[in-house]
Amino acid sequence: MEKVNNQKPKARKIGIVGLGPVGMILAVHLKEAGCDVVVCDVDKIKINLIRNEGVRLEETFNKTSFFNFVCSSVDEMKEYDLDMIIVSLKSYQVPSVLPALARLNNDKICFLSAQNGQDVEQMLSDTFGESKTLRMVVNFAGNLNAPNVVKVTFFNGPNYIASMDDSQNEVAKFIAETLNSVKLDTVHIHSFEIIKRIWEKNILNAALSPLCGIGKLTIKEAMDMPDTVELVEVIIQEALEVAEAEKIKFEDDFIRKCLRYLKKAGNHFPSLAVDLMNNRPTEIDYMNGKIVEYGRKHYIRTSLNLALTNMVKAMTWKSVKSSLPGAPARGKKAPHQIEMVKERKHVSTANGKDNFLGIDLGSAFIKFTVIDGDENILYHQLLKTLNRDKVAIKHVMEAIYSEFSISNSCATGYGRKHFPDAEMIKTEVNCAAVGVSHFYPGAKNIIDIGGEDIKVIKCDDFNSIDSFYLNDKCAAGTGSFITEIAERADIKVSEMSDLASKSKYSSELNSFCTVFAKTEIMKWLFDGVSVEDIARGIYLSLANKVSRLRIDTSLPSFMIGGVIAHHPYLKNLLEEKLLQPIQILDNPQYTVSFGSALIAKQHYYVSQENKKKTQVITAN
Repeated sequence: MEKVNNQKPKARKIGIVGLGPVGMILAVHLKEAGCDVVVCDVDKIKINLIRNEGVRLEETFNKTSFFNFVCSSVDEMKEYDLDMIIVSLKSYQVPSVLPALARLNNDKICFLSAQNGQDVEQMLSDTFGESKTLRMVVNFAGNLNAPNVVKVTFFNGPNYIASMDDSQNEVAKFIAETLNSVKLDTVHIHSFEIIKRIWEKNILNAALSPLCGIGKLTIKEAMDMPDTVELVEVIIQEALEVAEAEKIKFEDDFIRKCLRYLKKAGNHFPSLAVDLMNNRPTEIDYMNGKIVEYGRKHYIRTSLNLALTNMVKAMTWKSVKSSLPGAPARGKKAPHQIEMVKERKHVSTANGKDNFLGIDLGSAFIKFTVIDGDENILYHQLLKTLNRDKVAIKHVMEAIYSEFSISNSCATGYGRKHFPDAEMIKTEVNCAAVGVSHFYPGAKNIIDIGGEDIKVIKCDDFNSIDSFYLNDKCAAGTGSFITEIAERADIKVSEMSDLASKSKYSSELNSFCTVFAKTEIMKWLFDGVSVEDIARGIYLSLANKVSRLRIDTSLPSFMIGGVIAHHPYLKNLLEEKLLQPIQILDNPQYTVSFGSALIAKQHYYVSQENKKKTQVITAN
C-alpha cells in the first residue's frame, strides 16, 4: 500500500456506522491518521454533541477529534463516495441497518465488522459476500462518560484484522498500518487466523460479561472474588472443548493466559453488563449463546454457558416486558394500551403537519412507514421479527413519535392483532391493494411472496379487491422455504439471484415439502450439479408454483414483498411462465406498510370530516 513521506499510509474515505465506545475510539484514531472519516449514528443528541464538541477520549487515551462529516442516517453517507464502511453496532442492531448499507454498496466499497461476538461478521458477508467483508477483533474497551465522551478503560493490544476470504488483504494491511501509525497497535492476519482470534475474544467476553451483568460487578470486582474466578474457569473450559471440536487449537496454558488478561481489564463494566443493567437487549446470543450453539452441533454439554445464556435472556425479557408501553403494574390489570400511544403522540411537532404511520408485522420482518398528508414517504424502518426484540420495536416507535406528529396509525400483517400500539388494524390484503394502487391504479394482479405465505390479489378498475388467493396452509415456496433449501445447498441467499442468472438449468424440485426438498438438493449435490444450476432449479420450482395460482394474465401484474426484494431473478422466470411482463415496485418490502399508512390517513380525514358534521348538527 502506497505511503506518504514513508510514514503514514495514503488516506482513504472511511465511514463508521455506530458511535458507541468502539466506533468513537476508531473514529478518533483514523481521523488522527489522516483519513477522511464520516461518522454516523441515529442518536440525535449524540450527533449534535459530536458536531459541536467533537469526540473526546479519556483515561487510557487522551485525545479529542472534530469531524467534518457527521450523519444521522446511513443514507446520508452516500454522497461521500466511501472506500470502506466500518460497522461498530451491537449485533442485534445490524439487521435493521443492512438494507440501508446495501444501498451504499458499489464495486469498490468493502465492509469491516468491528464488533463483539461470534459470527457477527456473517451478517455482512451474507449480504455483501465474503470478498467484501473484513473482521476486526478489538482489544480495547470503554464506557461512556457522556454521549460524546469515552472513558477508555483498557487497551490490551494488539487488535487483529483480516479479510474473510483473503481477497482484501491489501485493505486489511492498510487499516493495520494506519492504526499503527497513531499507536493503536493492530496486526493484519490471514482469514484462518482471524477465526481463532474471534474465538479467543469471544471466550474472554463470555467468561465474565454475563456474570458481571447478573452480579452488577466490574471485571476487577469479579476477578477479585475466588468463587467467581472458579466459575470463569469452568466457562472457559466448556468453550475450549467446543472450540477444539471446531478444529480451533489453543496453547496448553490458554486458561491461565485468559485469567491474566481478565485481571488486567480493570474497573470496567463489559458492554453486555451495561446493557443488562440498563434494561436494554444484549448480545448474549452471539457470546455464550454461540458456545452453546456450537456445543449442540458437536453434542458437547455446555451447562454453565447455557445457564448464563438463559438467565440473561430471562432477565432481559422481564425488563422488556415491564418497560413495554401499557405494561401492567403488579397485581393490576393492564390499562388500555392504545391510550398511552395517544398521550405520547402529541409530544412532537416535527413538521407541524399531520403524519401517518403504517406497521406491517410480517412473519420475518416488521416494516414501519411514515407518510405526510400529501402521501410523501418520510421514513422507512425494518426490524427482524424472529429475534423477538420487543425493546427494539419500542425504540423505533418512540423515535417515530418523537420525530413525527403522528395523527393516526394502522397495523397489518401476521402480528397486527397482538400489537396494541396502533389505533386501527387492517388485513395485509387490503393494505397491499391500497399500496400498489397508489402508484398503479386500475385493474391488476398483485403477487406478494412473503416469509410464510403467497398472496395473489386481483383488483378491479376501481382499485377494489375483486378476489384473492392466499396460500397460508404451508410455507412451501415462500421466503422461509427458499432460505432453508439454500442453506442445505450451502448457497448464500444474498448470492442466489446472481448465481441463477448464470444458469440455463431446466430441472426443478419435485417436492415443496421442506424435508423432501432438502433430500432432493442433497441428490443434486451428490450428482455434481453446480450451485448456479441448483439456484435456478429452486427458483424454477417456485415460479411454477406461483404460475399455477389464480392469476388473470389479461391484466398487468405487479410483485411486492421481501422475497422479490432479495430474489429479483425470480421475476424473469415468472414472466416466462405467465407469458407477460411483470413489474416490481420500488422498495417492494415496504409496499404493505405504505398501504397501511395510506389507510391510516384516509380514516383520519374521514373521522375529522365526520366530527365537523357532528359539530355543525349539534350547533344547529
